Amino acid sequence: MTKLYGGARSRASIVKWYLEEIQAPYEFQLLDMQAGEHLQPEFLAINPFGKVPAITEGDFQLWESGAILLYLADKYEQVKTVEARAIAAQWVLFANSTLGTGLFVAESREKETPRLLGALNKVLENKLYLTGDHFSVADVAVGSILGYGILMLKLSYAEYPAVEAYVNRINERTAYKKAILGIS
Repeated sequence: MTKLYGGARSRASIVKWYLEEIQAPYEFQLLDMQAGEHLQPEFLAINPFGKVPAITEGDFQLWESGAILLYLADKYEQVKTVEARAIAAQWVLFANSTLGTGLFVAESREKETPRLLGALNKVLENKLYLTGDHFSVADVAVGSILGYGILMLKLSYAEYPAVEAYVNRINERTAYKKAILGIS
């Protein structure tokens, strides 16, 4: 079984969301980040950088939310072809580096946010989800960053109607509500 390590308000909720979506069994290990549990030798043996999320499965250990998402997509056969894996990786990497940086780094936000959201709006104009009509790991990665934009930065996507509709669809997912919003 997957053991997921995370803090109360951490990117572990992204992994938790995906685990809930694919209905994979897991155990959540909440680390008290304020007390420095993520910096104790037991956890540093899992992630030497002391960051969450991280997972263990027996002797197997993995950290970084994007790497964990892609691993789980493979493990639970959510991606069926090399091409599908590449597209999933493209969106996960986009979310974690390009979109996350564009929305959350204050120095680049003013310039990058309209450019990124404008392009994302075009991508989503004729699709329910990033890879078509079916929800995927790509949507967890990108949807979580967009959701955090609302929760943490109070962003509005009203100027980008396809993005706004997409975020509204994501917000209605039971697994999203449970993992990201803490609503059971």
